Amino acid sequence: MSKRNADIETWDIENDQFWEQTGKHVANRNLWISIPSLLIGFAVWMMWGMIATQMQNLGFAFTTDQLFTLTATAGLAGATLRIPASFMLRLAGGRNTIFLTTALLIIPAGGTGIALMTPGTPFWVFQALALLSGIGGGNFACSMSNISSFYPKSQQGYALGMNAGLGNFGVTTMQILVPVVMTIGIFGALAGSPMELQSASGTLIGRIEAGTDTWIQNAGFIWLVFLIPLAFACWFGMNNLRTITPNPGTPIQAFGKILGLYGVGIIATVIGLAALNWLSMWLALPLTILVTLAMLRLLPGEEIKPNIQKQFAIFRDKHTWAMTLLYVLTFGSFIGFSAALPLSITIIFGNMMDVAADGTVTRIVNPDAPSAMTWSWIGPFVGALVRPIGGWIADKLGGSLVTQLVTVVMIAASIAAGYVMMLAYNATDPTPYFWIFMLLFIVLFTASGIGNGSTFRSIGFIFDAQSKGPVLGWTAAVAGYGSFIAPVMIGDQIKAGTPEVAMYGFAVFYAICLVINGWFYLRKGAYVKNP
Repeated sequence: MSKRNADIETWDIENDQFWEQTGKHVANRNLWISIPSLLIGFAVWMMWGMIATQMQNLGFAFTTDQLFTLTATAGLAGATLRIPASFMLRLAGGRNTIFLTTALLIIPAGGTGIALMTPGTPFWVFQALALLSGIGGGNFACSMSNISSFYPKSQQGYALGMNAGLGNFGVTTMQILVPVVMTIGIFGALAGSPMELQSASGTLIGRIEAGTDTWIQNAGFIWLVFLIPLAFACWFGMNNLRTITPNPGTPIQAFGKILGLYGVGIIATVIGLAALNWLSMWLALPLTILVTLAMLRLLPGEEIKPNIQKQFAIFRDKHTWAMTLLYVLTFGSFIGFSAALPLSITIIFGNMMDVAADGTVTRIVNPDAPSAMTWSWIGPFVGALVRPIGGWIADKLGGSLVTQLVTVVMIAASIAAGYVMMLAYNATDPTPYFWIFMLLFIVLFTASGIGNGSTFRSIGFIFDAQSKGPVLGWTAAVAGYGSFIAPVMIGDQIKAGTPEVAMYGFAVFYAICLVINGWFYLRKGAYVKNP
């Protein structure tokens, strides 16, 4: 694509004639390239939960804590990298940004495949690759900012709901595809030799017994099949909007800005990981955010410095903070429960109470336990599926009204889920509680998915064209920490024997969000009425 076609100088999408004759076609082309790029980004970001589980089954010489560290590293990196990614669009242009951030995923995907070919690969290599896979999570911020710029206010719910909803299918795609490709030598000799499972592993396609050949390296290599053609599609099919990015510079200059911004996020993530060794999560995460913002403000350059300072104006707007909380309510819940559900199934239903004749209570293995790999993908699948529907409904009824309704549902479902988890954890046979447990979590995923679509609509409606991109990126960054917070909270409470406390805590947070949403956007005399 020539430079003239790649860079669009005039973009008047609120003009109905321009939209119908020119804008719609260009916007839809960019959207349908953006969606699969974001989908694979989510898959690469979230793949470490599956990989770590199978590494344990294959006998890699790492402790359980180390394997959990890989998942935590990817989660923290994906959330932190969203902060600098939210500022990329105005500095580098949409086409340049989405191309490079998609192409960069080739490094952690291919690198992970190579590292997994050798059981003796040092742990620090895996941790570095997990950190780089966070680029896939960070890409959400720049992807949403970019797509928001292509569509008029009347279609913000649809466009952002489609991009995020179908993009979030990357979580489900990963949960289904990774266990399958591990069982097949689809790349032949190029991917090296298989390893033998040392313990049985439950998957979506059934139970795989010990001694079975497993190509764990395929969990990384499989994404190269999609990333390479997607990078070409981004470069030759997407556009930079000069109305949003007046001076992206040459592609090389734009790439330098993107790499510099992601470099800030990577350094901040390393600092955050170090801080977690001596601070509580509730102190380490805000520290990571503050370090990231401070480093962004200090970036040199006659163009970069004033541009970023200008975009920092969003932090003086009360709606930025209100919508941040509401986005944590919706997307934070979705990504957090996606990460926490396998752990919850494995621990709560994989063990049961055993009462001895003398009254002594111990926990023993449940022989009829459901497999987390078999069931954990359903909730994220449903949540991603309904997200575009949430955006479409919000375009018709108003984003805040839809958000209010789903928040009420989430409060009730969270309280009920906590109660069921308490009963199951303390039962001599937890299996009968599994189906109501799954149903309640599917309700939570459904409500959070619909609410995610409605909050997209509200952000696209409340903020102008210059602000909504950075706001979408910032809110996505903060909500992304749900992938780290929810598993830690639920895991800690399960270890304490009180899993219900975590769910009741979420319900309290949801109730606070209910009040904030009503005060800001639904009461008589609201700041913005039902955006």
